[in-house]
Amino acid sequence: MIKNSKQRAYLKGLAMNINPIFQIGKSSLTPELTQAVDEALAARELIKISVLQNCLDDPRVIAEYLGERTHSDVVQVIGKKIVLYREGKDKKKKIILPEK
Repeated sequence: MIKNSKQRAYLKGLAMNINPIFQIGKSSLTPELTQAVDEALAARELIKISVLQNCLDDPRVIAEYLGERTHSDVVQVIGKKIVLYREGKDKKKKIILPEK
């Protein structure tokens, strides 16, 4: 869990260098997409999602829904890009957040 703004800023910096691995389009959110996002978070911890122009839903609403369903934190929503973070399990932990 993200505890302070320094951690959020650190994650935003990491997210700048990654490409979106999912695209949300006309069908918006499906159970299969939610499951795929959950699996990607388990493998990567930090992911970026792109919301396409033909998606009628608000990216912030999509981000909150995905965060709630996958038990992850919404790092940021900028335009049509969503960044999610979920801390990995002990052995799979890749990202070490700064304390203070």
